[in-house]
Amino acid sequence: MQRRPVAVIECPEEIPCNPCETACPQGAIQVGEPITARPRLDPAKFSGGGLCVAACPGRAIVLVKEEGEAAEVTFPYEFLPLPKVGAVVTAVDREGRAVAAAPVTAVRQVRTSDGTWLVTLAVPSALAAEVRGMRRLSDEK
Repeated sequence: MQRRPVAVIECPEEIPCNPCETACPQGAIQVGEPITARPRLDPAKFSGGGLCVAACPGRAIVLVKEEGEAAEVTFPYEFLPLPKVGAVVTAVDREGRAVAAAPVTAVRQVRTSDGTWLVTLAVPSALAAEVRGMRRLSDEK
């Protein structure tokens, strides 16, 4: 995960689903046969564009980029208001539990049919495997 983002795919179920595969222009994600198989990533082909992250209906893909002791985690964000770059938000794990306060380093919209936004948080590398999202701004206290 050094130098460029890597897609971390965490599909919890084997269901007929392949939007991540069809969204990836490099062909870095393959579902294969049967269509219920979990997707596999070819890191050598992966560019880190994030289309797969936005295309996944289950929010089961994040981008992780590690550089030494620092990491960036990018995930889909589907709420308003959008966070602003520089804001410090509550990073959460897979179950929605608070993990750390983290600064927002990027907010961008990718080309998908629904115009999903991607948010990137800066976190310590030790938390990169745990952070999977952020608390909605309207839920911050």
